[in-house]
Amino acid sequence: MNKILLFVFSILISLTFSNTKALAIVPAQKPVFENIEASQLDKEARVLAEYFALHNSPLESHAQDFIDAAKKYDLDWKLVAAISGVESTFGKFIPGGYNAWGWGVYGTQAIYFDSWREGIFTVSKGLRENYLNKGLIDPYQMNRSYAASPVWGSKVTYFMNDLDSFSQKILKKNEFVDINIPAVKIAAVSGQLNLR
Repeated sequence: MNKILLFVFSILISLTFSNTKALAIVPAQKPVFENIEASQLDKEARVLAEYFALHNSPLESHAQDFIDAAKKYDLDWKLVAAISGVESTFGKFIPGGYNAWGWGVYGTQAIYFDSWREGIFTVSKGLRENYLNKGLIDPYQMNRSYAASPVWGSKVTYFMNDLDSFSQKILKKNEFVDINIPAVKIAAVSGQLNLR
């Protein structure tokens, strides 16, 4: 009986330790931090931030990035934001990887960005180089190349017009005093802490 118990006990011990793996000790790495700057928001960025806030968008704190990218690539400041409205309900429903624009999404394939800022600037540059520089200057003209849906251009135009109306209403009433957007705001850095 003792031999049987010893045999069962040795099997249990061997099974218990057979599935364990050695843990590798990895030396700690110094975290890499991105610079965060405080700056005055442009009027358009303040309008866009408030518009995103109305839509409960995660892009709200990146409104100035949209304006900076639009200036850098000479785009209508409402275009990239409007595309995000059509493609992801302003960043709320994305395939992953901070891609609110459906950029490079084909079936189950998608392009992923490391941050909202990277996505905003990449899409803005791509629109300039692949659409506007080739004469496709409005959403209806871009529609055929950008999206499979035949109504994509009209939806982007809707959001651009809605954003324009919202902007005119706020600027006309000078409602910036009443809205919850401070004059100085710290630019957000999206993504997670990178350990390199």
